[in-house]
Amino acid sequence: MRPFDSFRLLLVIVVGLGAILPAVGCGTKKKAGLTIQQRLAKAEQEKTPDRQAAALLRVARSQFAANDEAGAKETAGKALERLTGEGDGTVFALRLVEVAGFLAEIGERKPAREALGKACSLADAIADPVRKAALFAEAGAIYKANTDSKEAKETLQKAADVAGGVEERFRAEALAAVALGYTRSGMADAASDVVDQLLEAAKTLDEPRAKAEALAAAAGAQAQTGKKKEAAQLLEEAEAAAKSINRAESRAYALLAVAMATNATGDTRQALALLKEADKAADKVPEPASQKTIVDKVRSAMAALEKKLKN
Repeated sequence: MRPFDSFRLLLVIVVGLGAILPAVGCGTKKKAGLTIQQRLAKAEQEKTPDRQAAALLRVARSQFAANDEAGAKETAGKALERLTGEGDGTVFALRLVEVAGFLAEIGERKPAREALGKACSLADAIADPVRKAALFAEAGAIYKANTDSKEAKETLQKAADVAGGVEERFRAEALAAVALGYTRSGMADAASDVVDQLLEAAKTLDEPRAKAEALAAAAGAQAQTGKKKEAAQLLEEAEAAAKSINRAESRAYALLAVAMATNATGDTRQALALLKEADKAADKVPEPASQKTIVDKVRSAMAALEKKLKN
């Protein structure tokens, strides 16, 4: 079984929408002293438009975290501009979804809708049906966050249709992404068929990270539809699968997925405990860039839940 690449992409955006922190982890000491203007200039020096957009989006997040809402909107607008020209449709589509998510978060409804429209129009460029399903699922969730309910429903249905056609050995990955999209949209009631298919597909999974992420996605949907007992059982199985993983990076990602689903059930304290375990695993990831990525995600999620507990 290949890794859950598309599902991991969704988790990147899910966590990013929860809370944004300055970058932490390996390699950040060199960046700590850079001003916003220096970071903007550095972003412009990236070699491709999609990398420029990604760098600009990171700056926008930092600006928003520092309460510079006007600066964040301007920088996010520049990131969107970089993705309106010619480029790799697959890469552009995924990057547009990330930009749209941030724009929706800060209340920029019109440009968020523009970014989502462009992303979905580029979906045909995505050859991998798992990634295509994940893109539609994430776009649907962002449409809902942007209060575009009709577009959310239609886009999530596209995601479900694509996932249903994925070959059996990769179907759980696609269905997990769709279930997560429905859950984030508050539309889990419409995902009963998807959840049933996901649970059936999860039975065939041997790789523990894949199983943990699939079960966590199903648990989140079950919790939202009031099936607390079923959700608790799925989370118990998902947590056991995550904790059986030896590889640090996979363990961290699996625990992150289980933690987010646990929080969706209302058990924020347990979710935070799982994130602390994920943080320990993330610190042990040997490759610097990979470590930085997962540390950022986990600590952003931790900050969001800590803030939730204080309120």
